[in-house]
Order: sequence, then C-alpha cells, then structure tokens
Amino acid sequence: MSSSNPFSLAGKVALITGGGRGIGRGIALAFAEAGATVALVSRTKEQVEGVAAEINELGGGRALAMTADITDLGVHGDLIERTVGEFGGLDTVVNCAGGGDMWHAFLAETTDDLESAFHFNVAVPFELVRLATPHLLERPGASVVNIVSGAINLQTRGHLSYDASKGALFYATRSMAASLSPRIRVNGIMPGIIETEAMKAVVAEHEGVLEQLIGHTRMRRLGTPSDIGLAATYLASPAASFITGVLLDVDGGTVGELNPMFPDL
Repeated sequence: MSSSNPFSLAGKVALITGGGRGIGRGIALAFAEAGATVALVSRTKEQVEGVAAEINELGGGRALAMTADITDLGVHGDLIERTVGEFGGLDTVVNCAGGGDMWHAFLAETTDDLESAFHFNVAVPFELVRLATPHLLERPGASVVNIVSGAINLQTRGHLSYDASKGALFYATRSMAASLSPRIRVNGIMPGIIETEAMKAVVAEHEGVLEQLIGHTRMRRLGTPSDIGLAATYLASPAASFITGVLLDVDGGTVGELNPMFPDL
C-alpha cells in the first residue's frame, strides 16, 4: 500500500518500546493515525493492551500488544520475530522506553546507578536496533527514532547517571546514523517537559512549579505526548527521507534570559 502524501505511514510497520503510556502512547497513536501498523512493547500488560485496543478500534488501525521487560536483552529477538511474523516485515524501530532513578546527591551516586542507567538508556536501544537491522534492510525507507532527552542540554545537580546515559544515546544515535546510512535513517527527539501522567503527579506535589515550567518555555505551555508523536511520525515518514543523524528539539523553545526584559506580545 502506498500514498502520495509524504507524511503518510501507510503500509509501514513500527515496533515501539514504552508504548503503554505517556510519550510512547502518543507516538503509537500518531503512527496509527498516519496509517502505520504498530507493535507495542511495555512491562505493564493492562497499559499496552489498552493502547493496542484504542488503535484497533480506529478505522483501519492495527496494533499488536507485547508484554516484556526490555532491560532483559534476551527478549529482544523474540519481540522482533513476533512483529515480523505478525505483520510481514519491519520498517521503523522507535526506542521510547528509558529513564531510571534519576535523582541522587553526588556523594550518594554509585557506579551501580551509572551502569543501570547506561544499560537501560544505551545498551537496550542499541541491541534492539542491532537485531532489527537485517529486517530493516529489507524495507525501502527504513528508519530508527530514538527518544533522548532535553535534560542533557541543562546542568542539573543530582541528575548525573540519567544525563550521562542520555548524552551517550545522543551520540549513539549519530553513530548509528553514520553506520546504517544510506539504507536506514536514524534520528532522535529531544523532548522538553512533556505533560505525561507521571509529570502531572510531580507538578501536583509542588506549588508554583507548573507556572515556573511554563514561564521557561517560549510557547508558554508544556508539551504533550502528541507533540512528540507527530515529530516522530515526521522523522519516520518519506517527508524526512533526506534527514538522518539529526537530534530534533521538541521543547517549546528554551528561555535563555533569567529576567524577561519585555512582556509577551
């Protein structure tokens, strides 16, 4: 199936990790609305099956829910084979799952924290892409989209393991692009503050934080999972066929000045 719309994902098959909630759910829904068939992976069965049901209820939407802990590298091969077996091929891998216990005072940080963060945020996406590559090479226009983090543009105390590992994924994304071009494009997204359920819970605990976050964003709002989903859809689509090795900031614009000199228009 093909489309004259360069932003369409009709006929494409995508494997999306972390697809049960938040940004992963936003990407899954955006891909499905653009015409893609999606295989979703999450540790939480109810969440991932719920998102798959949403997509399967859409007109023409098709989704497969898979429950797995992707920090276990041994499950990656099965996830890929199930996707290919169910849908006949694989066009795009979206590495959305990631994170970790990111807040530690420096003297409380341990090498175990570092190793855990690097495993989750670097080794896991690398291994999934490595195993998917033979299948991606069979599909014209294949791509990878890695969800990195806008946090690495900051210098935040207590964030060392998370920032260092996401920084490594930033450069791993560029290296993958170099290694897999011209047949597989590899790009990344650098989300800003995104209004997921987890973020809402954090904001609700601290008075004034929401207003502060909004004030430090040029667009004067938090991002949504849909914002990231639409950016990922673009990067996976034929419209981005000449784009690889790019880390796209989707953060609503960073405010540089400490004290605004001029009001909003």
